[in-house]
Amino acid sequence: MLTKLLKISCTSRQCTFAKPYELIPGPRGPFGLGNLYNYLPGIGSYSWQRLHQAGQDKYDKYGAIVREIIVPGQDIVWLYDPKDIASLLNERDCPQRRSHLALAQYRKKRPEVYKTTGLLPTNGPDWWRLRAQLQKELSAPKSVRNFVAQVDGVTKEFMRFLQDSRAGDSIDMLPQLTRLNLELTCLLTFGARLQSFSPKEQDSDSRSTRLMHAAETTNSCILPTDQGLQLWRFMETPNYRKLSQAQSYMEEVALELFEENLKNGSKGTSLISAYLKNPELDRSDVVGTAADLLLAGIDTTSYASAFLLYHVARNPEVQQRLFEEAKRVLPNPKEELCADALRTDITYTRAVLKESLRLNPIAVGVGRILNQDAVFSGYFVPKGTTVVTQNMVACRLAQHFEDPLHFHPDRWLQHRSALNPYLVLPFGHGMRACIARRLAEQNMHILLLRLLRDYELIWCGSGDEMDVKTLLINKPDSPVLIDLRKRSE
Repeated sequence: MLTKLLKISCTSRQCTFAKPYELIPGPRGPFGLGNLYNYLPGIGSYSWQRLHQAGQDKYDKYGAIVREIIVPGQDIVWLYDPKDIASLLNERDCPQRRSHLALAQYRKKRPEVYKTTGLLPTNGPDWWRLRAQLQKELSAPKSVRNFVAQVDGVTKEFMRFLQDSRAGDSIDMLPQLTRLNLELTCLLTFGARLQSFSPKEQDSDSRSTRLMHAAETTNSCILPTDQGLQLWRFMETPNYRKLSQAQSYMEEVALELFEENLKNGSKGTSLISAYLKNPELDRSDVVGTAADLLLAGIDTTSYASAFLLYHVARNPEVQQRLFEEAKRVLPNPKEELCADALRTDITYTRAVLKESLRLNPIAVGVGRILNQDAVFSGYFVPKGTTVVTQNMVACRLAQHFEDPLHFHPDRWLQHRSALNPYLVLPFGHGMRACIARRLAEQNMHILLLRLLRDYELIWCGSGDEMDVKTLLINKPDSPVLIDLRKRSE
């Protein structure tokens, strides 16, 4: 109770009874010069591409709250306790984040295209003005269900593409899933088809392939430019150059598709069509949003879907129950999927996705810049500090989940009320949660139902657990090799 009172009343640097910020345990680096060296390839024991491993190591060494000095004046406080995570994310003011800083600089240099730096890096009133208008088309379940027929149609095309792509006993699903989510992102955002499954679009210099590469390049450059010395602010570093070139191409395509949408009279149910009709949004707002959706919509859902299929393929008993549910929802696989069925009849499918996102979330956690002084685990943390939750590590701890490394979807059906809601937050939380969360989940539900209705999934990859590579978002670190065996009717 005392800690709760402290968190409520802590509005200045003088926080009675809280332990000083300087006493939070964690790596400081030699002579207090920072722990950045520990992330350097060939030198340190950490890696920007293995943040979950670094997070686990810090938890083992220092406990449920860690203060890491990256370079002097640049601290990160890591939180592992769900009570602290809840305290951080129950925000009253506009939540602030410290991310996508180089992307923000790129967009600031192009005022002829962008009015703001976009939803991802923007903070304060500019962010809330955009968010309040954009979420109207993506937050209401009824609005999201309007896209079911389009998503189902593209997913059925994807099934035929998979059948044609099979050259042997297995197929690497990740590049195929990336094509699917690129196609869905452009269709739902712009009302445009890129024909990503066609032989022509599979060439290395095609628009689809270049967009896929540009999205991954951008995401892979975010963490290295966000952390450390940030020399890109003063000179064009290699990572900033790669990010700029990738964004330039994605921007070019976004503008092209935007203009096509305008020529077509903004008809249809695309997001851009709806935003163009909103008097609170101008052209620059809509163009910036289109670029954000193109960046965020390709890799996030592709990587999450890849982990989902990995877990399903490795758990035959889970797969059988999914198949039975898919048969009830799609008694005839040639017919269209009913939107109402996704609302009421896919309880187990939802649990399977939830469990996959517990073990392999989209990101290691959720970041914030404190709007006010706070207390976490009894320590005072001042306003302006960067605080990041470690949900991926916390979700794999035995004190929070029974048999935590076991893939067990039934835990979300049998014991859900006993599980802390602040542990599994793959899409973030609150006002700053992923704006397209419902749409992404719906797309993955449709994919899983369609795929399991037609195929049995046989895991053909390594016998070891597939690990994670951190490219801002979590990517499988090895091919997702699955044999698709056609089911007999």
